[in-house]
Amino acid sequence: MRRSGVVLLLTVSLVSIATWAQRDPGPRSGAPGAGGPYLTLNPNELSFFAHAFLRFARPVSVSGTIEKGKGLGPTFSGNDCAMCHAQPTAGGSSPGLRAPEEPHPNPQVALAKLDGATNSVPSFIKPEGPVLVARFVRKPDGSPDGDVHALYTIAGRKDAVGCSLKQPDFDQQIANKNIAFRMPTPLYGLGLVENTADATLRDNLASTAAARSDLGIGGTFNVSPNDGTIMRFGWKAQVKSLLMFAAEAANVEMGITNELFPNERGAVPGCVFNPTPEDSSHPLNPSQQSPNLGKPVGSVSEMSSDIINFAAVARFLAPPKPAPDTSSTVNGANLFNKIGCSLCHSPSLKTSSSVHSSLSEVTYRPFSDFALHHMGPQLADGISQGSAGPDEFRTAPLWGLGKRLFFLHDGRTSDLLQAIEDHASGSACQSERGAHPAGENCSSEADAVIGKFKALTPSQIQDILNFLRSL
Repeated sequence: MRRSGVVLLLTVSLVSIATWAQRDPGPRSGAPGAGGPYLTLNPNELSFFAHAFLRFARPVSVSGTIEKGKGLGPTFSGNDCAMCHAQPTAGGSSPGLRAPEEPHPNPQVALAKLDGATNSVPSFIKPEGPVLVARFVRKPDGSPDGDVHALYTIAGRKDAVGCSLKQPDFDQQIANKNIAFRMPTPLYGLGLVENTADATLRDNLASTAAARSDLGIGGTFNVSPNDGTIMRFGWKAQVKSLLMFAAEAANVEMGITNELFPNERGAVPGCVFNPTPEDSSHPLNPSQQSPNLGKPVGSVSEMSSDIINFAAVARFLAPPKPAPDTSSTVNGANLFNKIGCSLCHSPSLKTSSSVHSSLSEVTYRPFSDFALHHMGPQLADGISQGSAGPDEFRTAPLWGLGKRLFFLHDGRTSDLLQAIEDHASGSACQSERGAHPAGENCSSEADAVIGKFKALTPSQIQDILNFLRSL
């Protein structure tokens, strides 16, 4: 009996140790390691970045009479870029209360009533949760929707007198299982991504074709329907360039009409207060012109639209810096490659020649192939964008992951181990084969790799988690 008790105690202890060993270390403490421009930018580029950043972090009101920026609404989910792209510094992903240095509650909660607005905070927007935007899967007639339906309207604001536009009925959409969520993607290092040639991306994908095939991994690119080139920004790689990315966010998330999206969303009578586009490039007025040249004067930032400034911030933000190697993270990196994670999360790519020397012919480490992959029913959101189907997502770049608070496209978890496990199709999939929407796979392309991951020893799994948190 005594020996059995010792064996039982030892078994329980080993189980406890194993459970403890497989644990997300959590967001890395210490210096942010991200958020500033390339230090190799020339003086003019650094000046442009500094001025552009002020625009990036400037809140907007309806007509610029409260907060200095102009163009908010009629519908919106945020009122400045840095509000959503904040962790660990401006340019990152969603802020949150779990940040080790500067915890912040979800700013979308306070935004609901800002400046007299009469919005209710949707049930899925929580102080401790991630910043989110909502998309509806289907329209009332059953046809595909997929558009962003902004959280709030300007109704009730003291700078929007007369607007009575109502919020969407989010509770009803949740009850109808007709809603999908997206979290902000980090902006660090995106100038390198933009300046990577299509041929480089295609060659990189082709180089792993045989190994991917052996593990049941596909991969394709979301290409522009206009010129056939590879799109690479957004959760489904649905956006072609940083300028388009900035312009769409300004219009969809803040309601600002601009030179790329000149038409007001939710433009109902009584809720439109500005001529369009609300944001445009603008030479300075004649009194500010140079008497010698007869040309407008001012910096590039001053004469450029907000969206050009927003894109410049993303283009010139340096990539995040990883933590120093340890024996655990080095072993984790080797295992990451060995079990096949790197077949999608490509460790390195190289940019083309660029007019910006800091971005020219640079080898960088995004840990992404920027291709689309079927991720199965656990991650499927029912939304199609371009050639990306309802369960397809661009491989999320992992650089900077060590400082992130929320994971996956919808920020569903703060546990890195859970995020990895959610890459698999799940046990319910096989019993529901054939019951999935058109274009959605029952299985995930990550299934075989996740199987290999789960077959590792607890200490090996911990090494991979430590490696990922070092990025």
